[in-house]
Amino acid sequence: MFSHERIWTAIDLLAARCKLSPSGLARKAGLDPTTFNRSKRFAVDGRPRWPSTESIAKILEATGVAFSEFSSFLGSGLSPANLPARPSAAVPLIGFAQAGVGGFFDDAGFPVGQGWDEIELPGQDGMLYALEVSGQSMMPLYREGDVVIVSPGASVRRGDRVVAKTRDGEVMVKILQRQTAKTVELASVNPDFPDRQFAASEIEWIARILWVSQ
Repeated sequence: MFSHERIWTAIDLLAARCKLSPSGLARKAGLDPTTFNRSKRFAVDGRPRWPSTESIAKILEATGVAFSEFSSFLGSGLSPANLPARPSAAVPLIGFAQAGVGGFFDDAGFPVGQGWDEIELPGQDGMLYALEVSGQSMMPLYREGDVVIVSPGASVRRGDRVVAKTRDGEVMVKILQRQTAKTVELASVNPDFPDRQFAASEIEWIARILWVSQ
């Protein structure tokens, strides 16, 4: 049965599936962060409020979850606390030297093409890729041969470890120090290498590093 309670539970389950809070899910979909707050689920007079079909379409697009999977949450009896883990997903593995070559990424920072090596990443939705570190510029945090897991779709904030690519094709792992409409400031992981500052127009994309496999 399609009910108010079940549709909101399905949204909560989708957020949990993607390891997000309801507000984090809304932000990921480009919606107001309060869209799925519990206070928005009922009017002041107690009448139930329903999420719009547009907002549901946006969260499914943003998470890459099929409507059939979302529909399976309706009446499933699951809660975010007992949601089973998603099966392992294979994500592309890209060498750091390859990353700076034109044609390997689209405008949003996702890898394109076929024939990549792959690694298994449990419980993720496939909107990720792995980047193999080379060189010494990221010591001591990342060593040559380490694999960093990158999420082009994740929001980035000050202090996040990120992969950035300039329009000239330079790819670097840095710490996002400051980002405005005009400038991007990136702090170096290795103190032997200088911090960098760019005009915003010089940066092609910035993607957040979720974790590193060493």
